[in-house]
Amino acid sequence: MSSDSSVSERSQGTAADGLEHESVCPVVESIDQIGSRWRLAVLHELLGGEHRFNELKRATDANARTLSRVLEDLGEMGFVERRMEEDAPIATYYSLTPKGRSLEPVFAEIECWAGSWLEDGDEASAESEA
Repeated sequence: MSSDSSVSERSQGTAADGLEHESVCPVVESIDQIGSRWRLAVLHELLGGEHRFNELKRATDANARTLSRVLEDLGEMGFVERRMEEDAPIATYYSLTPKGRSLEPVFAEIECWAGSWLEDGDEASAESEA
């Protein structure tokens, strides 16, 4: 009988853990979509407006292969759109979709947090040790 109650307790713990884990999933899933170094760099750069491939390459310091892959991924996920002009020379432009632009307040909050915690991180550590 005690084994039944321990099984029940374990399954309740698992259910509670599952509920707790479910509440974290949207955050984890969001980070999975936008959280790589290159994706964040490209998204942040595009917040300033439309850019050509080589402009993004220079601004982010990504190599061409990486940038191409990242732009393709962001396009497939609906964050970035590609526009081509067929004039000579052919030009490809990248810009944020409404979904991508919706990240602007997220970047603003991250920058605010970084300003408070990253720049003064050494001072905060020194104060907590004192």
